[in-house]
Amino acid sequence: MSSTGSTRRTRSTAPAVVRRGLVPLAWASLVANVVIVVTGGAVRLTASGLGCPTWPRCTDASFRPHGSLGIHGAIEFGNRLLTFVLVAIAIATVVVAWRSGRRVVRRLAVLLFLGIPAQAVIGGITVLTDLNPWVVALHFLVSMAMICAAVLLVREARRPGQAPYAPRSPLAPLAWSTFAVGWVALYLGTVVTGSGPHAGDLDAPRNGLDPAAASQAHADAVFVLLGLSVALLLVVRIRTAAGPLADAEARRSVSVLMAVLLAQGTVGFVQYATDLPIVLVALHMLGAALMAAAMTWVLVALLRPEPAYDAAPVVDERRQRGEPVGV
Repeated sequence: MSSTGSTRRTRSTAPAVVRRGLVPLAWASLVANVVIVVTGGAVRLTASGLGCPTWPRCTDASFRPHGSLGIHGAIEFGNRLLTFVLVAIAIATVVVAWRSGRRVVRRLAVLLFLGIPAQAVIGGITVLTDLNPWVVALHFLVSMAMICAAVLLVREARRPGQAPYAPRSPLAPLAWSTFAVGWVALYLGTVVTGSGPHAGDLDAPRNGLDPAAASQAHADAVFVLLGLSVALLLVVRIRTAAGPLADAEARRSVSVLMAVLLAQGTVGFVQYATDLPIVLVALHMLGAALMAAAMTWVLVALLRPEPAYDAAPVVDERRQRGEPVGV
């Protein structure tokens, strides 16, 4: 075999190799960002938010906790160490994404990487302000945004080619409304947290709002979100035979969102009725992360469908570049 032929074959298979490497890294990024939300919740729920009383060091003299800080210092320091896992995954993702040559994949990978130092700074401000509830809320919401970006990366990594978004589709207003109300529900959830008993430290301040009123506002937003999700599912099913905007992925994504919302609502009601036990609050935080992921999947599944009509241009374009069309 000639060297030219070998080079061509290497170039043609390179995108497939990159894609196979990018997909697991994108999933790893999504899982890691969800896990760190749960571990961050564990820090707050065990009153370990000031286990390391300063930042970026754990104490004024050391980056590591010493014995006098006890279990709270170990828990907070352990959560900080998870940042290095995120960094490793993010760097590997950026490297592989850059080799893919796809602009949207590169941008998402870089965005997720930049989110890590941004979160580190916000986390530092959280500690330096003695767990100010509004800063804690910002810390949580940025994590939700990173989960949304990770979902986008997973979906883009799995696609062999680009398909246009459909922002003018009949489903777009309903899809965007669902996504927007979802974010309102997430924000109001942080307000409820800031008014409740789980401050992260015995001396941490609260936002001063009435917990019952905040909880009711949060519940109202969740009910609206559930209603919009039901409407989306009905419309998608009605349009099943009408075209690609109602494909199987759209139905799955809306069904998953509804399942997450029902589970999240159940946990939220039970935790409120049982005076916020730690286990249920931690489960509710996991549910919030899954909700952010699910509502992002709904949005992108409806605005960037995967119908048959966009497959032929992608296949033709890849054939012109000498790439395999089966991956």
